[in-house]
Amino acid sequence: MSNPMIETPGTFRHATATIARAMVVVGLLAFSLPARAEAPQMALPSDATLTRLIDESLAARPELAKAEAVVHAEQERISQAGAWPDPMLQIGIQNDGFTSIEVGRMETSFVSFMASQTFPWPGKTGLRKDVATLGATQGQQLLMRARLSTEAEVRRVYLDLLVVRDKVELLEELAAIWEKSFGVARVRYEAGNGAQSDVLRAQLEQIRIKQRRIGLEAEERSRVQALNRLRNHPLGEPIAISTRLRDLPPVAQFADRFSPEQALARSPELAEARLGIARAERSVTLAEKSYYPDLVVGTGVMVRGTLPPMWLVTMGGALPVFAASKQRRAVAENQAWASAAQDDVAAVEQVLRLRSEERRTAFSALVQTIDLYNQGLLVQSGATSESTLSQYKVGKVTFASVLEANSGLIADRGGYLQAVAAAYRVLIAEAEASLAPTVMPGGDAGASAAMPGAGSSSMETANGGSTAGGAGPPVTGGSGSGM
Repeated sequence: MSNPMIETPGTFRHATATIARAMVVVGLLAFSLPARAEAPQMALPSDATLTRLIDESLAARPELAKAEAVVHAEQERISQAGAWPDPMLQIGIQNDGFTSIEVGRMETSFVSFMASQTFPWPGKTGLRKDVATLGATQGQQLLMRARLSTEAEVRRVYLDLLVVRDKVELLEELAAIWEKSFGVARVRYEAGNGAQSDVLRAQLEQIRIKQRRIGLEAEERSRVQALNRLRNHPLGEPIAISTRLRDLPPVAQFADRFSPEQALARSPELAEARLGIARAERSVTLAEKSYYPDLVVGTGVMVRGTLPPMWLVTMGGALPVFAASKQRRAVAENQAWASAAQDDVAAVEQVLRLRSEERRTAFSALVQTIDLYNQGLLVQSGATSESTLSQYKVGKVTFASVLEANSGLIADRGGYLQAVAAAYRVLIAEAEASLAPTVMPGGDAGASAAMPGAGSSSMETANGGSTAGGAGPPVTGGSGSGM
């Protein structure tokens, strides 16, 4: 291998032209970055309260302030990377003998004043600045991710709050149904046509409703506290909302929002990975220039008292005698990082496409589920409950049938709420360009609450599942659980 320090004039001109072209590419890249960072976002339905909560969270969340501070710190590194090394000043004395100061009497005794400056090899400083600039731009993508995640989290918690408050209304409907069933059971028992166990079971269900109401009230407080934490307000501050889940636009009209290409355009992770390729390539070029020494130029004056002063000029640089184990390894290292950056981009693109298609599939299934509810399932459940109670009045069915019909009615209404909420959660995850996996309807992650006819008892449905405080959504795609 030839010594890279020994270059012909033609080779040097070629290297200079390569540096110039690289600087033009970096300039064009830097010019295009703001447009990339401002990629259009996917619009989601919002009311005045939700818009205010999002704005307050974006302004007050400490995680965002931290991300902004990190970006600022990265930007402050740019000028540092582009600066030359500081000049060096030296003051010394050279003296003949140890018994006395001989400056002015001996020719080789003097006081010296020396200054030196390191001049980086052409192109090194610009490349270091490019690497730092790309690093700061990567930090801006992390800030973009923090903003997207903050908005998505507010939407999810807000949606959770809507679901909880709709569950409270559903629980009141259930209480009215059981009050009516209890009245029928008591009349039949007092008339000698019914069993005392029917009355006791109706009373038991009424007590369970009170128990579930306590749980829903606690869950509502928890959602309010989460929203207040996101906007840095007192945790107990009430949040007045007039929107209900049923007031949201029909989810079917958002079926065209799922696009892998748009997800790629919105993803801060993909933008950061692509910037990583550019940064790695600049680092490779910088490592290749490490073969060329930085030049150190020095000058000095030696004052000899009454004798004439002397002066000195020096020029030097490091010799890459250990290039095989240092500079060459640095080039290989950065080439490996560049290859890793390219693989990272490919991996992120693959995952983003997969997640967007997963969400499209899940959303389509949820839309079909909601259509089943709207096309007659809810009406039939209500009619079945009324019919069963009427038949129980005349002794044609048992009270167990009434229990089953009432539970089915509330299960279907609760399932409808869960399906609508799950569909909006999928929309939120798509707008967020989330990389989190999506659980399909009908899977094991609590999907039964969103599917027709699911739910074995009114207690499970009213609580949103069998887990304490309400199960998670049947379909998730973001880092939280609501709009």
